[in-house]
Amino acid sequence: MPTKSYLATTHSAPSSFIPAPMLLKPLAIALRMAFTGLLTAGFIGHAQAQTAPTAKQEVAENIKMLPEVKVSAERSGDVSQPYAGGQVARGGRLGLLGNTDVMNSPFSTSSYTAQMIEDQQAVTAADVLARDSSVRSTGQTGGILDAFFIRGFPIGEGNVGEVAFDGQYGVAPNYRVFSDYAERIEVIKGPAALLYGMSPNSGIGGVINIVPKRASNVDLTRFTADYSSNSQAGGHLDMSRRFGADRQFGVRFNGSHHQGNTPLDNQSRKADVGAVALDYQGERFRASLDVIDQQEQFDAPSRPFLAAAGIAVPSAPDGRRNVTQAWGWSKIKDQSLLLRAEYDISDKLTLFANAGGAQSDVARLSDQMPTILNTAGDTSSMPMYFKFGVERSSADTGLRARFDTGSVRHAVTLQTSVYHDQLSRGSTSGTAVLSNIYSPVGRPSQNLSAPALVPKISETKLSGVALADTLSMFDERVQVMLGVRQQQVKSDNFSAATGAVTSSYDKSAVTPLLGLVVKPWKNVSFYANYIEGLSKGDVAPSTASNAGEAFAPYKSKQHEIGVKIDHGSLITTVSAFQIEKPGGQLTGNVFAVDGEQRNRGLEVNVYGEAAPGVRWLGGVTLLDAKLTKTNSSATLGKAPVGVPSLQANMGAEWDTSWVPGLTLTGSLIHTGKQNVNQANTQSIPAWTRLDLGARYRTKVAGRSTTFRANILNAFDRNYWSGVASYGGFVQGAPRTVMLSAAVDF
Repeated sequence: MPTKSYLATTHSAPSSFIPAPMLLKPLAIALRMAFTGLLTAGFIGHAQAQTAPTAKQEVAENIKMLPEVKVSAERSGDVSQPYAGGQVARGGRLGLLGNTDVMNSPFSTSSYTAQMIEDQQAVTAADVLARDSSVRSTGQTGGILDAFFIRGFPIGEGNVGEVAFDGQYGVAPNYRVFSDYAERIEVIKGPAALLYGMSPNSGIGGVINIVPKRASNVDLTRFTADYSSNSQAGGHLDMSRRFGADRQFGVRFNGSHHQGNTPLDNQSRKADVGAVALDYQGERFRASLDVIDQQEQFDAPSRPFLAAAGIAVPSAPDGRRNVTQAWGWSKIKDQSLLLRAEYDISDKLTLFANAGGAQSDVARLSDQMPTILNTAGDTSSMPMYFKFGVERSSADTGLRARFDTGSVRHAVTLQTSVYHDQLSRGSTSGTAVLSNIYSPVGRPSQNLSAPALVPKISETKLSGVALADTLSMFDERVQVMLGVRQQQVKSDNFSAATGAVTSSYDKSAVTPLLGLVVKPWKNVSFYANYIEGLSKGDVAPSTASNAGEAFAPYKSKQHEIGVKIDHGSLITTVSAFQIEKPGGQLTGNVFAVDGEQRNRGLEVNVYGEAAPGVRWLGGVTLLDAKLTKTNSSATLGKAPVGVPSLQANMGAEWDTSWVPGLTLTGSLIHTGKQNVNQANTQSIPAWTRLDLGARYRTKVAGRSTTFRANILNAFDRNYWSGVASYGGFVQGAPRTVMLSAAVDF
């Protein structure tokens, strides 16, 4: 086996307006040292206070008995508080429009809380979003990245991450977001070019936003030890402190380490996460700094499958089977940094500025996209040694103003933003290996050398300016949201051999927003929206008579109507939508923008407490997705790749009365048939999975302690779980047992 020389060192710094992401590593180390000192000082002070009881200590002890209060830097209202049941927050961030209560939002949104994340023992954002009927993951178990479909459109399939962090692209770890540092995981469903700007990889199905943890008003020291099949074990430390006369300074640290064998054959995993969040909450000035350092390493990482043309996709194998050769490996290292600040010029006017970036280094030697050759499950794959470097940065600044014109209240935001990314890649190839999905065959290791160079192959810059106004009338019973964003899209592709520009793109587009919320009763909201998504236009290929012609960015259009009802401790929502996404295609020898995919859907969601001690979280999404304009009669009117007609989730929790502190949980997930090709001649069947769990809250030696046990895929069903937009499909996870114990010190 070759020496595991994982990380590329030949990346060049991007020409950006903020420090190059390659500076993140020394900065992260320095910050961690500083934060360690602050935390130590805080702990020592806390310990000294314990040895000398004072009146202040008695007050502090009384304060500890109060409910935890979250600190928020948003001026638009604290919507971070959990709704009844604690699994979903009262609202979420609408990008440019800021934090918005769910009943005041003209969009379908979900905002999953840290409590739900902990109770589900979710490792990544994908584990959390598996509970959302509008979202399906196409990342494979034991694989190297997470990718999603939202409302039937792909998100996060490329080498440039499309998950936002605290409202900003270009900061979240690139391939996989761990839950350690997430206070909430939010989803806005549908295109959101006005709210967040163009998605870095042109996704239009929705936006996933990670809200980072911040120091709370109550000190926290929580250690969680956990174990999952087959021998993956580790621990997570979560510490929170506030300092200063008015507790205006906050420090939150999250760190974890996990390693061991996974449920997949021949596979082991090691992961380390370190995240520090600093914040300052002054009377007029507020600021925060987030630093994340994480890495994940696999031996024998799993990969998606392709099916040879003309064969039916064979039945899924045992979820434990792993076709990847045992000598394959992968390592991904991510470093992220985000600085946010805002200042109240007056009670009605706020200035804000944010800047951040991230760097990802990838190295792996593994089978690439095993192709299933026949119904017997024989496969062929090509081992390759890859090195990637992805550097991203972003910044924005603007003003938020609040004023009245007569009886109409305005909340206006003006923002200018810029995003930059650069992708470098190098590879060497081995010789094809043959195996079988039902009986994997071990082959001799191939001594592939690392690529000598990791040249830059693409660079993108997205810039623009946006203006939005929320008009509130009749005591907020009628709200109208208006906005427009001008977006400039510039990108270049480079020859890996010579470094010369092979294609260049520089176009702009304007995308609007119109949203309406009408509340005839306090607990009922009718809403509607028209919003557009934005994707980079194509450049006509060399085989076209108009070769080299660059087309304007593609505008996807969403029309949506819905109703939300707050029953007091239970919220139900119903929404109907249509999204039209244009695309380029070659007809004869002419390339033109005359293709189209149209997704129509109906979503029904419910969450909250159905009765005291009984919580529900679930939904149903019905999709009617079609290729409405194509260049072939074989694909016209067919279903798009990877889009089922039915997705359904139902989760329930019950606090038992016969054992105080014991909660039993269950979750049912169903996904309909998914097509593997546009002609709909290959597909994977529908599947249903049952997850079960229990948790017990008690005190051990006077410390609040929670024991959790979850069983994923309780009946150990073998199934193909999802299909990516390019036709790659993945195995579902086998039965997996997860155990943990969390103690508050």
